[in-house]
Amino acid sequence: MTGLDAFLGEREITSAEEMETLGREIGAALTAGDLVVLTGPLGAGKTTLTRGIGEGLGVRGPIQSPTFVIARTHPSLRGGPSLVHVDAYRLGTDGELDDLDIDFARSVVIAEWAAPFAAAVAHTWWEIEIDRGWSGTGLDTACGTGGPHIADMEDAAPRRVRVSRRP
Repeated sequence: MTGLDAFLGEREITSAEEMETLGREIGAALTAGDLVVLTGPLGAGKTTLTRGIGEGLGVRGPIQSPTFVIARTHPSLRGGPSLVHVDAYRLGTDGELDDLDIDFARSVVIAEWAAPFAAAVAHTWWEIEIDRGWSGTGLDTACGTGGPHIADMEDAAPRRVRVSRRP
């Protein structure tokens, strides 16, 4: 595993630009064979972080959510590893992740929604958890205080980003 030890722990991210900057720093530290599992709700910033990681790795873009294609490969523009961006949301089993025939050893793999499947393809991996709307915004959509303005307020809320090594 690479030098993501410097990123272990928790931090607050207050903008999309800051999320991309964190991604660029993480991307610069990743090497072939690294698996990063991203978890967080819709709109938390997983693809924004991945866009920054792609810039840090120096891969061909654009980096977009792979929701409908399940996996996208972005080749390196500078002789480094490719970035494989996976959205495992629609996968039902860890075998389906393995069936994607990803070259885990020679790529950096960023896998959204893949926490239940990671152990089937790697002994160790990094997990980055992104929480949105947690920082005292007063948002409470479960108790009837939501409305059309809630999504905008939640999108402006800071994100809590936790980086850990698994298992």
